Amino acid sequence: MDLEFSGEIWFWRGPAPWYFVTVPDEHCPALEDASSQVSYGWGMIPVTARIGTTGWTTSLFPKDGRYIVPVKAVVRRAEKLDAGDTVTVRLNVDA
Repeated sequence: MDLEFSGEIWFWRGPAPWYFVTVPDEHCPALEDASSQVSYGWGMIPVTARIGTTGWTTSLFPKDGRYIVPVKAVVRRAEKLDAGDTVTVRLNVDA
């Protein structure tokens, strides 16, 4: 399954600070369906992600009935991104 969407990068302070982009509502039902086949636990969905020219492997986190994409520091540095920036995210769900 391939998805493409735009969203704003947001920062979560938590005990381990991290940056995320939230997957829009319209893509979440298909991801939830796929999770039963690909999740390795806790509803996490393994994906290959891309923002700009930078790709990486990660897992979508379920949160409040939606999914969030963790954006690694190496990706933010390579693409010169920070919290509040709007990005286009391309995802491929790893089967």
